[in-house]
Amino acid sequence: MASEAFDRNAAAAAVTNGIVGLHREFYGRGATTARTYITESAVFCLMEDIFTAAERTLIEAGRMETVRQTRLEFQDAMRARFTEVVEAATGRRVVGFLSQVEVGGHGVEFFVTESGAPAVAETDGAPR
Repeated sequence: MASEAFDRNAAAAAVTNGIVGLHREFYGRGATTARTYITESAVFCLMEDIFTAAERTLIEAGRMETVRQTRLEFQDAMRARFTEVVEAATGRRVVGFLSQVEVGGHGVEFFVTESGAPAVAETDGAPR
């Protein structure tokens, strides 16, 4: 892959579809909107409208910390699956993973990637 041009748009779409697909499969619903960004050493998937009806009920009852803690535990349990999605889509080894949600229904899956693997698409010599 080193000799081939890295298609950042295709990789980002594959990460978005993979991460949202895993959320859909294991939570019973995925984000209504999601977008993935790939930089030289990181990949992050931003998602909107992520909470289930049960989670929204807990949030309305003032229990956001319960929802956040449950999500963090779940993300930790899913670490290997999320990492596999990013590594397959980008050709990069994931060396770190962070996950966060906020009360407004936004979430982020953030991956730190190893340097030296395909980094960014280049068409005129300038990173995009």
